[in-house]
This record gives sequence, C-alpha cells and structure tokens, in this order.
Amino acid sequence: MYRFLLSRQWVILTLLALALVPTMIELGFWQLHRHEHRVAQNELISESLAAEPVPAESLTAPGREVAREDLYRRVTAKGRFDTGHEVVVRRRTDNDGKVGYHVLTPFVLDDGRVLLVNRGWIPADERQTEFPRIPAPARGETTVTGRLMADQTTAASGIKDLKGLPDRQVMLINSEQQAELLGKEVLGGYIEMTAPEPADGSPQLIAEPDHSGIGPHMAYAVQWWLFAAGVPVGWVILVRRERRDRAEAAAEAEADAGAGSESESDSSEAATAPA
Repeated sequence: MYRFLLSRQWVILTLLALALVPTMIELGFWQLHRHEHRVAQNELISESLAAEPVPAESLTAPGREVAREDLYRRVTAKGRFDTGHEVVVRRRTDNDGKVGYHVLTPFVLDDGRVLLVNRGWIPADERQTEFPRIPAPARGETTVTGRLMADQTTAASGIKDLKGLPDRQVMLINSEQQAELLGKEVLGGYIEMTAPEPADGSPQLIAEPDHSGIGPHMAYAVQWWLFAAGVPVGWVILVRRERRDRAEAAAEAEADAGAGSESESDSSEAATAPA
C-alpha cells in the first residue's frame, strides 16, 4: 500500500523534510535570541540614559575596554579641545541618512590624559579627499557631557579599516589607534557629545539611540516554528494524495482489463455460433 515510499523520489523528499524541520526550529530560536538581545539592549540603554552623569574617568581608563553595563552611560569631563589633532570619520550618516563625516576631537583632561569626543556629523564634499572645514568647538577650559561608547572594531561594526586614506581621515573610532597617533594616554572608548550644543548647529549632534522598538524578530521566530510544524503535515498530505491517486489508477486499470476480457469473450462466442 505504501511501497511507493521506497522509491527514489519519495526517499529524497522524506530526507529533505527531515532536514528542514530541525533547521527551521533552529532558525526560530536564532530569531528568539535576537529578540531577547534587542529587549535587553533597550533596557540597558534606557537605564544608562536615565542615570545621573558621572565622571568619565570613573568608568574607563587608558587601554581599558568599556564594560557592557557602562555603555550609553552619561559621563562628564573637564578639559580643553585639541583641534590641532582633530580627525574625521568617513562614511557616516546623519539623522536623515545623508553621508558625511563624524568629527572626532581629542579632549585633553586636566591630568593630561585624552578623552576622544565625537562632536557630531558634518556633510562631505563629492571627492572626500581633503580635510573638511569644521566649526570650532568651545575654546579654553570646558566641561563636556556625552554618552560613553565602546571602541569601534571591524568585527563589531562590519566597517573595513581601510589604509592609505587622505590626511586626518579614519574609518573607525578606536582609542588605541588614536593613542598611537597622539603619543598620549587615551581613555578607552569615546563619548558621543550631547553638551554643550554647538552655537550654529554644526557639527550636528548624534541623535539618542533608539531604545523603544523591538523589531520583527519574535514574529520571524513564530513563522519559522509554524513552517517547521507545517512540513510533517504537508508530508502526510502528499503521502495520502499519492496513495489515493495510485489506488484510483489501479482501479481504472483493473476496470479496463475487465472490460477488455468481456469484449474478447463476446467476440469468441460470436465466431463459434452456427450460421
């Protein structure tokens, strides 16, 4: 009755179904983990932004990675901007998706150590081969406030750290790289400046990170699990349909064979009947 399941076609189809089910289940859990990570990230950002600012030196130090629980924490620092060693970070977008630069300015603390400050976004010209004109920051001793961020790496950001760029242009914000260029002690990570705001609105301050949306990952997880449940159901339906079609074909063949036998019998009787 089900001998057709041993055919090459059905063996391949069955093996494919057996492979798809665990794969789809695993994809569902992968999307679930992404959902859980997004929820945890939103909670971390919300708590960090709501906390009172603390001195940057209390959360980071030269050669030290910014701890995950300290990401997005509001921090303050007192010192002066060193625009002579300012660099721009290529291929960065503003709040409207326009491509330009992020302005990275060393901020020299009272003890001589340096904190990297991302002052915000400026537009880029078409060639992007010359160092752009950048509005100057506040002069003299200043107190800055910003969100503490981890050093950028290619592995974490997906941005290639290209070499041979025009003078004072970089691809990543990385305290170790800047420490080598400056020849000074640079605190690990950097801050996205939120205050003081530039007088003329440039550089454009970086917007607060989104921490309200959870994305479609949970819906995708449910979809994958529904697909996984649908595979065996679909396999059973196909098997039953194949069995029914084969049974109907066999019945038609048997009926045709019976009709042919009766026709031959009638012809034989007609031939032997007396004239």
